Order: sequence, then C-alpha cells, then structure tokens
Amino acid sequence: MFLSLPEGIAIEAVAKLSAACAIAIGGLGPGLAIGIGVRGAMEAIGRNPEAENAIRGTMIIGLGLAEAIAIYCLVVALIILFV
Repeated sequence: MFLSLPEGIAIEAVAKLSAACAIAIGGLGPGLAIGIGVRGAMEAIGRNPEAENAIRGTMIIGLGLAEAIAIYCLVVALIILFV
C-alpha cells in the first residue's frame, strides 16, 4: 500500500489518519448524546416547569459525563499523534 513512500512517512500518515478517525468518531457519540439529553430536559421542563431545578441539575451531570467521553477521545488522538 505504501510501497513507494519512505517508511517513516507511511507510519506518520497512518498515525495522523488514526488520530483523525479517533477524534471524529469519538466526538460523534457525545455530540448526539448531548443533543438528545438537552432535548429531553427541555421537553420535561415544558411539561413540568416546577421541577426545573431538579431536571437542570441532573441534565448538567449527564452532559458532563457525555463530554468526558469526548475528552478521552481527544487524549487518545493526541497520544496516537505524539507517541
């Protein structure tokens, strides 16, 4: 596949492609989860405005956990690039 390229360049190209795929796929899941979570919270607040504080607190914790997955994927991508 990389027969015409020097060996160091092929490894660097694969590392860059792997890092790009890791952050792209790793950002897709949390992005969808955050969108679905906020939509559900807004619907719940619309149905029951008195429970806004409880819903908001639970939503913020859930969004933080979803965002942590994206940060882990970023760390993995950086490790792939620089190690």
